[in-house]
Amino acid sequence: MPSHLPTLWLHRGRERSLKRHHPWVFSGAVARVDGAPGPGDTVDLRSADGELLARAAFSPHSQIRARVWTFVDEPVDEGLIARRLAAAVAARGGPAAGAPDAAACRLVYAESDGLPGVIVDRYADTLVVQLLTAGAEHWRATIAGLLPGVTGVQRVWERSDVEVRSLEGLEPRVGPLAGDPPPPRLEIREGRVRLWVDVHHGHKTGAYLDQRHNRARIGELANGRRVLDAFCYAGGFTVHALAGGAASVLAIDGSAEALAMARANLELNGLAAERCELAEGNVFEVLRGLRDRGSSFDLIVLDPPKFAATASQRQGAARGYKDINLLAFKLLAPGGVLATFSCSGAVSGELFQSIVAGAALDAGVEAQVVERLGQAADHPVLLSFPEAEYLKGMVCRVGRG
Repeated sequence: MPSHLPTLWLHRGRERSLKRHHPWVFSGAVARVDGAPGPGDTVDLRSADGELLARAAFSPHSQIRARVWTFVDEPVDEGLIARRLAAAVAARGGPAAGAPDAAACRLVYAESDGLPGVIVDRYADTLVVQLLTAGAEHWRATIAGLLPGVTGVQRVWERSDVEVRSLEGLEPRVGPLAGDPPPPRLEIREGRVRLWVDVHHGHKTGAYLDQRHNRARIGELANGRRVLDAFCYAGGFTVHALAGGAASVLAIDGSAEALAMARANLELNGLAAERCELAEGNVFEVLRGLRDRGSSFDLIVLDPPKFAATASQRQGAARGYKDINLLAFKLLAPGGVLATFSCSGAVSGELFQSIVAGAALDAGVEAQVVERLGQAADHPVLLSFPEAEYLKGMVCRVGRG
């Protein structure tokens, strides 16, 4: 059936990635635009020979000029959005996924679920939505109207207040999409522990759901150990470590607000305050002070914020990861364990391991990778879209000397 949609014609040879079902088209691949599509409008993507390759959302302000909705000749409409939402929710266990008595979870993960720029996280009786791209914003009202029926959750809150929206020419949005606003804190469960989530002001959509299985793993490793939790944020790793029998935990973060939430999470779980010290300060400086005082730990968790959002920031990020891991290795007792993470998409797993290896060498320790960790299963990685895999983690054990 002939299409009357605006068309992006690609330069010759630039159709290869689309034929491998990679969902992004960069501005440099576009030879010309027929028609006058606006931000978020659906466009046809055609090769230089006129072959229809995909239908995508147009983004005139972004270097990623188009994000693919579908690789087949089908309409991009409410029906397609509804099918994609329903399939994503079903893949996580259906409408009961993340119910109030179960773990919170990510229900929609953007390109990996065929919905570019759409994030939906469930915390108990609340959905938190991020719409990150012009195409997602274009379908905002449709997505808001469909989610309660697809998920069975009536309260939908928007947290589209992240910097990436500015690259799409979009203003931040925060507020209700359906139902009443959520309370200041929501309680969720992660295995044996309970945690508070602030969906109004917390990082990401309120919590780092991608790390929840890794937090549980740290709980398993912590029994009897002296633990250091660097960049602890709201204390997720700390709470799991203490619940798992850690002898003590020193938790460090630069944010007084994050540490206040960590303290609230300790109280929520009835954990003894005498086994945990919460320290506010620059993590690099605090760790240097601990090194200079000859402090020692049996288990160290390094979960820093993103050091590199783009490839241009990779070199600086590598220095940051090297410094923080070098300090950690110097603070580990013989036979100690380091769980170290990078959430920088621009830093590959291979590069991250190389950085950590260099840190161990400079620290004068021999270390083994005994386990690899990554993002939770509800953050799936589409095989044709490796960019969806951003969280890298290694559990390293140092020798006993």
